[in-house]
Amino acid sequence: MQAEVNIGLLGHVDHGKTTLTKALTGKWTDTHSEEIKRGISIRLGYADATTYFCEPCKKYSFSEKCSSCGKKGQIKRKISFLDAPGHETLMTTAISASSVIDGALFLIAANEPCPQPQTAEHLMILNTLGIKNIIVVQTKIDLVTKERALESYKEIKNFLSKSVAENAPIVPVSANFNLNIDAIVEEIEHIIPTPKRDKTAPLRMFVSRSFDVNKPGTSIDSLNGGVIGGSIIQGSIKIGDEVELKPGIIRKEGGKPEKLTFKVANLREESEKLEEGFPGGLIAVGTKLDPSLTKSDALIGGVLGRIGELPEPFNVVKIKYELLKRTDVENPPLKQNEAVVVNVNTTTNVGVIVELAKGIATIRLKKLMIADKSSKAAISRKIDQRWRLAAWGQIV
Repeated sequence: MQAEVNIGLLGHVDHGKTTLTKALTGKWTDTHSEEIKRGISIRLGYADATTYFCEPCKKYSFSEKCSSCGKKGQIKRKISFLDAPGHETLMTTAISASSVIDGALFLIAANEPCPQPQTAEHLMILNTLGIKNIIVVQTKIDLVTKERALESYKEIKNFLSKSVAENAPIVPVSANFNLNIDAIVEEIEHIIPTPKRDKTAPLRMFVSRSFDVNKPGTSIDSLNGGVIGGSIIQGSIKIGDEVELKPGIIRKEGGKPEKLTFKVANLREESEKLEEGFPGGLIAVGTKLDPSLTKSDALIGGVLGRIGELPEPFNVVKIKYELLKRTDVENPPLKQNEAVVVNVNTTTNVGVIVELAKGIATIRLKKLMIADKSSKAAISRKIDQRWRLAAWGQIV
C-alpha cells in the first residue's frame, strides 16, 4: 500500500516537529549523527502512517484498534510526513520540502511569543506556494499555564490574520504525552484530501534524497546499488523501467554534469516493497548504480523521467517574480549583479542576477538545473549577513 498524500511539518526550530512526527507515526526522523549531536533536524525526515476509521465510534486514528471501543478500524489511506528543518540556516531545505507537499501541519509552540523568526518565514513559504490545506498545531501546552495557552492562542490568531492559514484550525497538543493526537488525525482527514493525480502523464519524480545502503565492510559480492528517493509528481514508475536522471553527475572537475541512465531494480516505500509507484508518498528507487554516485544525498535536486522525455538542463533561468513584503527586515527591490539563492522543486542553486526587466529576473546559475516552464521558484538574498526569503514566482 502506497501513501497517497504528503504532509509537511513546518515551524520554528525546536517547536516540536520531530517529536510530533514520532507521536503520529512512531518514527524518530532525526537519524543523522550530526542531527543527534546538535538536537535539530538538518535533512528532510520522512515517516509514514496509515489512518483507520472506527465506524461505531465515528473516530479516526493512526492505530488499527480503536482507543474507545477496542474494535479493529477500517483502513482509509496511507500518509507520508515530511519533517522539515526549522533553523534559519536550513531554510532552503524547508523550501525544497514544500515543493512536494499537499498540505501542512504548521507548528507554533505555546511557551514562546508568536511569531518566532522561522515561524514567519515558514508562513511565507506556505503563502508563496499557495498551500491552503493547513492545520495549525499549538505545541508544548504541557509546559505553560492555562492563561499562557490562551494568550498564545490569541497571538497565533493575530499572526495568521490575512494569510493563507487565516481560517486553519488550531489544535493544542502535548506530543510527549500523546495529548490530542487523535484530534490531529481527525483534522487531517477533513482538511487535507488526497489530490487528483495524473498517472498517465510523462514521469516526473523530484529527487529529495539519495544514499548508499551498504554498511562499512560489506564484501563486493554483497554490495547493493545506489538508492534514489523522492516524490513522483506525475506519471508512474515500475520495476524494470529504463529511466534517466538529470542533470546527473560531474565526472571531471570543471566539467558539465552527465545524465544517469539506468533500469529500476526495485521500488520501496519505507519497509514495503512495491511493484509500481504512483504520485503520492515518498518512493525509494533501487538501482544498479555504483553507490558512490548516490551517497550522502549527492543527487538531491535531480529529476527522474523516462528516457528522452525530460527537458535539457540550463544555467540561465528567467523568473517572473513578486517581491515579498517583509515586516522583520528591509527587503528593497532586487538589484542587477546581486547574488541570490534560487529554489525550484527540490533543487537549491546559487546565482547572480544579470538582468531585470518588467518583473522578470534573469539569473545566471552556478550549477545546471532542470525544471519545466511554469515551475514555482523562490529567491533568497543576503540581508544582515543571512540568507532570507525575498521573492517568489515562476519560471518563464
